[in-house]
Amino acid sequence: MRTIIIKFGGTSLAGAECIRGCADFVREAEKDARVVSVVSAMGGVTDTLLELAAAAAAGNRAAKYTLLGALRKRHEDAAAALGATDGVAPLLDKLDTLVAGIAAVGELTARSQDAVVSFGERLSSTLMAAALGGQAVTGEQAGIVTDDNHGEAEPLMALSLYQVKENIKPLIDHGENVVVTGFLAATQHGVTSTIGRGGSDYTATILGAALEAEEIWICSDVDGLMTADPRIVADAKLLDRISFDESLEMGQFGAKSMHPRALEPAAEHRIPVRIRNTFNPTCPGTLVADTVVEPGTIRSALMLKDCALLTIAGAAMVGRPGTAASIFQALADVGVNIQLISQTVSEAGISIVVAGSQLARARAALDNKLLRTKTARRIDVEENVAVVAAVGSAMHGIPGIASRVFGAVAKCAVNVEAIAQGSSELSICFVVKGDAGPDAVRALHDEFDLGGQRSADA
Repeated sequence: MRTIIIKFGGTSLAGAECIRGCADFVREAEKDARVVSVVSAMGGVTDTLLELAAAAAAGNRAAKYTLLGALRKRHEDAAAALGATDGVAPLLDKLDTLVAGIAAVGELTARSQDAVVSFGERLSSTLMAAALGGQAVTGEQAGIVTDDNHGEAEPLMALSLYQVKENIKPLIDHGENVVVTGFLAATQHGVTSTIGRGGSDYTATILGAALEAEEIWICSDVDGLMTADPRIVADAKLLDRISFDESLEMGQFGAKSMHPRALEPAAEHRIPVRIRNTFNPTCPGTLVADTVVEPGTIRSALMLKDCALLTIAGAAMVGRPGTAASIFQALADVGVNIQLISQTVSEAGISIVVAGSQLARARAALDNKLLRTKTARRIDVEENVAVVAAVGSAMHGIPGIASRVFGAVAKCAVNVEAIAQGSSELSICFVVKGDAGPDAVRALHDEFDLGGQRSADA
């Protein structure tokens, strides 16, 4: 019988009724497959646990007790409805003890923060296991091992794959309904660690690779990946199938895809990933897999909003090795992520895009690094810009795609301020003023008939 890994996000696990719905979703899949479930914390719980840990370390007793009380009530109510009180109560007591220890020391380390945050998935897995009549297993018990970089720990992949197969396969072969905590693992010394952004998805793909699953389902509150954000484009259409590379690109533009590192085990082992909606079980979702599409078109038109464009310019930059490295290092040193890079052949200017929330930090770092050393003559800043992208692996090697992209944008009187395209031709990205972003997205969607209206009208 085939094996499927089903990961449920926080919105799918919002309360007892939602958890029952997830259990029903699993039972339906079990009609023709063995299922291993992976769960995130209940919606909003991870953020609450982070607040709780910070409040305890700061000695804020009022906030600590308020947050603990809210967490306890929410999980006890769900446990009472699902018959999981005996499993949840000891976990909540352990959380109380841990938080009291942090408050007593008055210090929050990355290791202790991981320990606190881990309770979100520990609790949700206990609730889900009760709803399924199955067994809750932590990431550590499953066999996922990481380095010591708490908060963003990296799995030791070869060891993790071996141990997960050894630990989990006998359980499912025996017919056990296994629920694994997403996001959590342990170091080689057995200390709880978390694997950071996209962690629960990452857990699911590691399990899928280890157990040689036929598919991995990532379930949340959306039907799948769309040709555009339906809040911007009224006739945005569900994509039934995309490639791994397209999924990675779309994820960077806010689509409900997967973090690149979370998708890597599935891509490497060629295991299809299906993005599905827990609340719309009849919808097949979007399949992410090796795929061949009709050449000459884009698959989606996407946008990043609330960005800032910085242009570093100066004659001293021309032919001077290391200028770009200085820029990138200055931003890396202050934790600023670069979202887009554009440079002219003359080397007299480099344009970069960062999140608007990181602009002040980026500008200060570049002023200090470049202007004071006279590496650059000036740094121009434009706030509130949007990055628009035409994404699709079928564009590769097809003449005229860029002409159609920028022709469509020009027709709606939108000015393009910077352009970036990689040699893979997987996407064409450009920067426009923030309020013009939606118009540019709609123009691309119409130009390439992503809503399928032309074929429908034919």
